[in-house]
Amino acid sequence: MPTIDIHAHFVDRYYLDDLTRVMRLDAEPAPDGKTLLRERGATIAWTRPDMFQVEHRLNDMAEKGIDIRVLSVSAPNVYPWPAVEQVAIARHVNDALARYCRAHPDKFIGLASLPLADVDASVAEIDRAVHELGLKGVAIGSNVGGLPLNDARFEPLWAKINALRLPVVEHPVFPRDTSDMGEFELPLRVGLMFDTTLMAARMIYAGIFQRYPDFPFVLAHTGAALIMLLERLDNGYRLFPDCRKYINRLPSDYAKRLFYDTCAFGETSLMFAIASVGVNQILFGTDDPYIGSDTAHVTRLPISDVDKAAILGGNAARVFGL
Repeated sequence: MPTIDIHAHFVDRYYLDDLTRVMRLDAEPAPDGKTLLRERGATIAWTRPDMFQVEHRLNDMAEKGIDIRVLSVSAPNVYPWPAVEQVAIARHVNDALARYCRAHPDKFIGLASLPLADVDASVAEIDRAVHELGLKGVAIGSNVGGLPLNDARFEPLWAKINALRLPVVEHPVFPRDTSDMGEFELPLRVGLMFDTTLMAARMIYAGIFQRYPDFPFVLAHTGAALIMLLERLDNGYRLFPDCRKYINRLPSDYAKRLFYDTCAFGETSLMFAIASVGVNQILFGTDDPYIGSDTAHVTRLPISDVDKAAILGGNAARVFGL
């Protein structure tokens, strides 16, 4: 069974240059060779020269024993662009990612970005990305310009994804307001985790996974704080009519059908996730090239070799139909 990294990122120069333009970011060199793209003192994205070198990334995979990487555009995806420009930038990154994957078809699998300011265009882009470009799923942020993913205007999107049984990999973007996180890179360190947690709770309570039960949905960073909060969410269902309005089962029942990558990295966090949702819902990830972990955070876990093999590749092969 190949080792499959489902949380890795495609780094594209044009995308980053245009993101810098659209968000009016400041490029600040760091002593270790990174270039930080910053807005009002907070890092939005960052680069390092070897991120753009495919041979470096292939060699890194070989050194770490990683056979396949599932690639997506990282935060903030294409959402900072005005609605009229989102379709063009989404098409650009999807075309570029598809070329990257076609050049190394045994190593890379791509996930499409969607211009979610225009839901009709997003549905059309799914068809193009899957049927013409050969991308294997969708990468989606935790909000779209502050709009939650359970907003009614996204209903046709979930219906389309569900009909295709298309894998969706969530990656957080910054919460709507990070004005009180003005130090220590808190938007990146804490804000992203908060937004994944909030998004997942909303999606569950809003009944998205009850109405559309047929597609795999993968949460980044081991679901952030979602798993820790499941009993609290279940208590909400027991106590409050609003928490039962769109669902007829405990929130934890829906959460146990979702998938979670291993990018919490810590042994305690991963063992808690395994105990809570089951080993078959956990998918290996490294957050390459930003964190770039190897397989050790999985291989050192006190679980059986069979379970390690499921996390390192077997589960992902099932989710992505490999």
